Amino acid sequence: MFEVRDMPDQIDPAVIALMEKVETATVGHFLHAGFVDREIRAVLPEKRIAGTAVTIRLPHADSTALHYLTKLVRPGDFVVVERCGDNRHACWGGVVTHAMMLAGIAGAAVDGPATDFSEIRKLGLPMWCRGPSPITTKILGLDGAINVPVTVGGQVVNPGDAVFADESGVLVVPPDRAKAVAERAIAMQDNEVRLLERLRKGERLPDISGATKIIEEALRQTA
Repeated sequence: MFEVRDMPDQIDPAVIALMEKVETATVGHFLHAGFVDREIRAVLPEKRIAGTAVTIRLPHADSTALHYLTKLVRPGDFVVVERCGDNRHACWGGVVTHAMMLAGIAGAAVDGPATDFSEIRKLGLPMWCRGPSPITTKILGLDGAINVPVTVGGQVVNPGDAVFADESGVLVVPPDRAKAVAERAIAMQDNEVRLLERLRKGERLPDISGATKIIEEALRQTA
């Protein structure tokens, strides 16, 4: 049985441009929710991207719905694939990569394995998954759902959510929070640049961070 819902509204390009400046690890300093399982890792660690979540649920070994999705996706979409616990079959390989790139997607995250890593790297499609597998899904015509809420790496993802992705992992936030999260993270990254300059000029990290004050105060109290 298949379910295909309408494509979600895409996030404003100006917000996407802000999101693309954000390191997910910076957001990890002030958010704890929204991060997918760290075992879903970048095939191309040098890539940092952002996009609008387009979701798909693929149970067992049937990739029919994923092939169908390649005709629906738009430039700037980030495809998020729930595999319903299947860590054996690779639903994503060279042909799907070609089709998705021709459609202009920003990237993809699969809660399971992929295949044809050399081709994915050659094409340069930003891709996150649980590693490689030589066993692939098939066009079985059994089941699948497009643009429904999914669970990927322990994180619920809704169609239209904002996705940040880089070498450290994948982060998903509601679209109405994307701009605020991006602006806060960018401000922190700017502060880090200034901190590094202070270190280069001779200041010590614990003196700047406050660790020196905390430790020395604790030592005085126990003396």
